[in-house]
Amino acid sequence: MSPGQSDGSQARGSRRLMVLLAAAMFVLVVDTSLMNVSISAVVVDLDTTASGVQSAIALEALVSAAFILISSKVADLVGRKRAYVLGLVAYAVGALAMTLAQSLTAIVVLWAVVGGLGASLLLPAMQSLIHGNFMGSDQKKAYALVGAAAAVAAAIGPLLGGFVTTYLSWRVGFALEVVVIVVVLSQISLVRDVPYTGSRRIDAVGAVLSVLGMGGVVLGILVWQEGGELVGLLVLVGLVALAGLVRWLVRSKRTGRVTLLDPDLFRHPNFTAGVTGQMLQQITLGGAMIALPLFFQMTLEYDALEAGLSLAPLSLTMFAAAVVAGKRAGNRRPAAVIRAGFLLASLGIAAIVPLVPRVGSGWYLVIPLAVAGSGLGLLVSQLNNYTLAPVAEERVSEAAGVNSAAGSFGLSFGLAMAGGLMLATLSFSFTHLTQASDVIPAEQQAQIAATLERDAEIMSNSRLAEQIGGEPPAVVAEVLAINDEARNRSLQVALLVPLLAGLGGLVNGFRMMRLPDQRPSSSLEGLDLG
Repeated sequence: MSPGQSDGSQARGSRRLMVLLAAAMFVLVVDTSLMNVSISAVVVDLDTTASGVQSAIALEALVSAAFILISSKVADLVGRKRAYVLGLVAYAVGALAMTLAQSLTAIVVLWAVVGGLGASLLLPAMQSLIHGNFMGSDQKKAYALVGAAAAVAAAIGPLLGGFVTTYLSWRVGFALEVVVIVVVLSQISLVRDVPYTGSRRIDAVGAVLSVLGMGGVVLGILVWQEGGELVGLLVLVGLVALAGLVRWLVRSKRTGRVTLLDPDLFRHPNFTAGVTGQMLQQITLGGAMIALPLFFQMTLEYDALEAGLSLAPLSLTMFAAAVVAGKRAGNRRPAAVIRAGFLLASLGIAAIVPLVPRVGSGWYLVIPLAVAGSGLGLLVSQLNNYTLAPVAEERVSEAAGVNSAAGSFGLSFGLAMAGGLMLATLSFSFTHLTQASDVIPAEQQAQIAATLERDAEIMSNSRLAEQIGGEPPAVVAEVLAINDEARNRSLQVALLVPLLAGLGGLVNGFRMMRLPDQRPSSSLEGLDLG
């Protein structure tokens, strides 16, 4: 074979590897969008609850956040290629479970927990493999293609998931994910492993404290959402573990021991402000993505495709704003763009809150969703670079892992907190409105109020009418009216979570404006893969 033929084969292999890595990232990002627009279909097929499905979504994000720092070290120890394969296999197990699941338990255990562990392995391993398998311009092309795959998946995910769910089945969407992963794995020989030459010591105490900290807080909220016990104890364990993690990291650094992450990263005020902004951005997104799909599917009773189309103004403007701002930010200060992003996101969400009980079509939310999406897009375009700019080149990968963990934790917290407040408000409203009713007989009020409070659930009027069909018509009409008012009130309260997070981000943006701009110490391309 001539040198020219050899170079051509290598180039083709390189391009094929780029496409395969991009396909893996596409599946990783589109997965949650598919779940969000399929909530009502999953609820009906598995005879479960919307809150249960939302809890699974929050749990998947939590597992990814809690283990991403540990998984990065695992990838160093077992090999980045092996970690990448294990991550893909775990993700495929989760998607296959969704394809075959007959109960919510299978989704929680296999999709949320096993799939979440797979995601925590995939992201750091993928970044290392791109860095080690490509050089020069090819490396930039690989990072750009994988980043573009993530952005496109976020933009079209609701539409793609809605189409597949409506015209085929929500199970087909997850089956297609399995097919894509099998194709990627079949070409794994193209991937060259990247050796790790650093320390192989593990900060076991830090790892346990990080999992207990993030897990305790979010699990406590999820248990509260599902009406379980020991909520306060779980949250307290989480908070104590997080405080203990901080003390442990500082003490370990001072005594020269290995640490899960370097606490000196947080000595940079820009890094601390950026990580805070990343977490608040994801709380904003997570809170919105629990309330909005439920509004479209339960209040307006849209099918998956209609829900996906209704969410499109948010996802598409987020994609467009990120692309435009990334290319045309010019001499504008990153902090100013971030502040504008949080302002627009807050304004968009604030405009939606009063519209929830007053609109009968998703068209009324197009402009507020576009405003919120534009704001989130501005944040996507700037937050990563702003956060990592002050970090020395040799510590950028570690800082990017912390940034990703903060974002995943924020997403899971936003989903869990919005869901918990939503169901608490729903339960209280059901009881109050039922007891205040002049239509429901007094002897039935206590029974109906107790049943609605115990089984509090975001539910469409059609499904509720089926459950209470044996009651007199006047009582049915009254219960449906109570459901309307209580459901809308609870969705409004849930939307306060992303609104408050957006306003918190705005305050943080003013803090950023007071800090001096930092020039990146190295190329940051590709370090925002998740």
